[in-house]
Amino acid sequence: MTLYQELLKREAEDNPIKVGVIGAGQMGFGMISQIASIPGMIVTGISDINLDNARLAKKSFLDNSNKANKILTSTDFREVVNDPDVEVLVDATGVTEVGAKLALETLVAKKHLVLLNVEIDVTIGPLMKRLYDVADLVYTGSDGDEPAVTTELFEFAKSLGMKVLVAGKGKNNRNIHDANPDTVREEAEAKHMSPHMLAAFQDGTKTMAEMTLLSNATGLIPDTTGMHGISGDLDQTVEKLDLKNDGGVLNNFGVVEYVNGIAPGVFVIVEGQNEGVKSEMDYLMKKGTRKHHILYRPFHLASLETPLTIAKAVLNHDHAIVPIGAPVSETIAVAKRDIKVGEKIDGIGGYSVRGVIETHKNFRINKHVPIGLITGNTIAKQNINKGEAVVQDAITLDSTATVVKLRALQDEVFAD
Repeated sequence: MTLYQELLKREAEDNPIKVGVIGAGQMGFGMISQIASIPGMIVTGISDINLDNARLAKKSFLDNSNKANKILTSTDFREVVNDPDVEVLVDATGVTEVGAKLALETLVAKKHLVLLNVEIDVTIGPLMKRLYDVADLVYTGSDGDEPAVTTELFEFAKSLGMKVLVAGKGKNNRNIHDANPDTVREEAEAKHMSPHMLAAFQDGTKTMAEMTLLSNATGLIPDTTGMHGISGDLDQTVEKLDLKNDGGVLNNFGVVEYVNGIAPGVFVIVEGQNEGVKSEMDYLMKKGTRKHHILYRPFHLASLETPLTIAKAVLNHDHAIVPIGAPVSETIAVAKRDIKVGEKIDGIGGYSVRGVIETHKNFRINKHVPIGLITGNTIAKQNINKGEAVVQDAITLDSTATVVKLRALQDEVFAD
């Protein structure tokens, strides 16, 4: 039975999947509006720090749905998590500290968790996946988000026995490494976005975190810290993402990358596993004789595809994207500005730091700091120059933060 048929069955039985959504901003609102017309699924709880956001999302659901079900709205996500009329939670906050607390609360409540919060997943995802597995619960990233869509292409190719050389995403805006909420505020307001979210897009943090998540789900690594970030169309992407000896930019294959110019799509570059397959690929792809071919999905629908993951979790006890085990890569903090000793440092999408992907191996050697841990009362113990990666000895993390405590536990669980 297909996922759609299973949803139709739940609809016919008047037994819809009951969804609680934490975060009713741009992503959460769009997803809630989408669920309104999906068979066999309803929203029963919405939480946002701004109660008006939750109420607007509730209104959108009810206005577009033929179901007049009750929906709890609250500024306290714990009320939604522990509501008996909610069976699966979606984290649409994008905030690491909230994500850490929500993941724990949902685990204790014995409910599945679907993440639109890439930031928390790259910070403590391996630990949470392990804990949810032990509890026989689903912990998963979301369909529609670029890491999951790319992983689907990766697994498609691997299932066909092909060699996956590169996997990645298109990027539709240039990196502005010192972008902050003030520099993006006008554009963010025009797009009805959080300035912090848009700043994290523009300074590159979001792309780096997404490719970290992809790395942790596939075992592919960045070819270099921060990746290469080439520009090009599909054909140029294949040409440039080749080994240096063959005219490309790569030191090695088996890597994650981003490309300016092919957004909003995702891709994998593959090589047929033998001459018969290579010949057939040349014939089918209509690009002449090539060593490598690109498999490309030209869109990702972000939170509008999240209901597919919700259905997978509840109906099939399945996931969209999860860490394969111990961390493979990290998103480290790099200073956006000169930071002086004694200053408080803010986190993702703020004024102080941006995220950069690095292999977990180099992260440990260099004693860098995951950007997701910079939250709360994080203080500089040393001067940090703009462009420098933040090292552990240079800052004091907020020891009261849940995400910091859970990361310490993850480091212990996955210690080499």
